[in-house]
Amino acid sequence: MSEATLERGMNAFREQMNAPVASFFSSCVNCGMCAEACLFYTETGDPKYTPIHKLEPLRRVWEQEYTLWGRLKSMLGLSEPVTNELLEEWETLIYDGCTLCGRCSMVCPVGNDISYMIRRAREGFVAAGYAPEGIKGASRRAVTIGSPMGVKFPALAAQIKHVEADTGLTIPVDVEGADYMALLSSMEIMNFPEYLEALAKIFKQAGVTWTISSEAFEATNSGIQIGSSDIARELVNRVVVAAEKLKVKYVISPECGHAYTAIRWEGPNLIGRPYEFKVVHILELLDELRSAGRLKTEGTEDDRLTFHDPCQIVRKGGVLEPPRNLLKMVATNFVDMNDSREMNWCCGGGGGVSANERAEELRLKTFKRKKTQLDELNVDTLVTACANCRLIIEEGLEEYRMEMPVVGLTELIAEHLVEDEK
Repeated sequence: MSEATLERGMNAFREQMNAPVASFFSSCVNCGMCAEACLFYTETGDPKYTPIHKLEPLRRVWEQEYTLWGRLKSMLGLSEPVTNELLEEWETLIYDGCTLCGRCSMVCPVGNDISYMIRRAREGFVAAGYAPEGIKGASRRAVTIGSPMGVKFPALAAQIKHVEADTGLTIPVDVEGADYMALLSSMEIMNFPEYLEALAKIFKQAGVTWTISSEAFEATNSGIQIGSSDIARELVNRVVVAAEKLKVKYVISPECGHAYTAIRWEGPNLIGRPYEFKVVHILELLDELRSAGRLKTEGTEDDRLTFHDPCQIVRKGGVLEPPRNLLKMVATNFVDMNDSREMNWCCGGGGGVSANERAEELRLKTFKRKKTQLDELNVDTLVTACANCRLIIEEGLEEYRMEMPVVGLTELIAEHLVEDEK
């Protein structure tokens, strides 16, 4: 790694020095409460996974260049500079040992958003060239191909044809003037194609006008995960241009956590202007349809069910009650996990960790927490609303030899639709 690349990283760190960052480092009292909220610390017991410790490179830049005391220390040779060696060492902490889940932020006694700080720190790491190869590859594919998993529209078009042939439903593509434009994540397209079928069934019954864009169907934003605002901005803008071209009123974020954060919360700031449309998560829309009497179901699940709250959707988005309202329609034996809603424990694979092969052993180790949550409830089925969570939980269950189906909430609702509704 050349000094020039390190300098780019240092410049990126400097660009992050805004009021929230300065306030964070000025107000943090090093109490350690964030450690007990961190999945990686609690499941390993290793203090290096303490959230505030992961921010050491960014903290050094702040202290040494933006505080009087730090400048004096640097002048006297009493400060340790940020080096390539430091960034290489900390890369595994900032990427392998953090999912950007935000649980640590919920317990900070002075109200600091620690996950926001990790996101800012990743900007410097990726600019200096320090990021896992898996996330780098996903980001490159997202920019050049349009999908982090390399999915091109012809693959989606083939899936659409299969769904239409099997069900007789119509999945609209590039329809101008529809109320909603639905986004899909690569994982849903490749691993859970039943999600697309579920959308078609639900929207037909509810009388929703919708479409998919052939130019911007991918929801996942790898720029948010790797920590590159430039990449994140390009991916958000791609969706915005497509939505405004089709003149839709709403864009639907699918069952994918970071996609929701990117397009709903970070997007307008990234592109520097408000949208001409609104963004809703699929669960928010389904709950609105339920409340309006446009979502009609029949029959209930006999199994004992619980719900895994995806971090970005509940902690960043506040989508707490919609999934529970929907589950009440189709489940008579639903029970919440201990530490549910905004305090739920992460699946362990968000923030790009699932794309980071190097982190697999650590990720599976941290799944012990989710295993404990499930063991406490003695449930038959786990329901969630994030394709990434679903895959990670399935892998964790297999690792710990737990027999339990994991289903998506949208698909579950679709299975119980009143079939003769027009």
